[in-house]
Amino acid sequence: MLVEFNQLPDDARVWIYQADRPFTDEELETLKPQMNAFLNQWTAHGKDLNAGVDYPYNRFIVLGLDESKAGATGCSIDASVHFIQSIEKEYGIDLMDKMNVTFKTGQYLAHKDLSAFKKMAKDRSVSAKTIVFNNLVQNVGEYREHWEVPASESWHARFFK
Repeated sequence: MLVEFNQLPDDARVWIYQADRPFTDEELETLKPQMNAFLNQWTAHGKDLNAGVDYPYNRFIVLGLDESKAGATGCSIDASVHFIQSIEKEYGIDLMDKMNVTFKTGQYLAHKDLSAFKKMAKDRSVSAKTIVFNNLVQNVGEYREHWEVPASESWHARFFK
């Protein structure tokens, strides 16, 4: 069952899918109803899942799941991954590659593969103060507080030692 993302409790589980490019406004107009329809029918062993979605910067899809009434199962997680893969195909966008880094450069977002970001850190093109998106956060509370952080406060810190 679809719920407002901002109504999810802090302990709700999250999955963050980072796009290799921003979604256009037109794509989001089509994507949002598709995502809402998926979340409205998303179940685990026949039980409705209370889930919400966020689209920060038109660059990420963040799924949140309140597991207090029904938790995700292997089958329900597989269904969500298959749905994300269908979005990739439909929109010609990469959402599943975890070997990329998105970070802020001024008011803009940059997206680089991990080796390029590592080189940028070595060359001091980015610093430990660079704002990165820590897509390894596990729940909505962490997403709200520790997703958009200086590199020194995330797993990216290892590139600045």
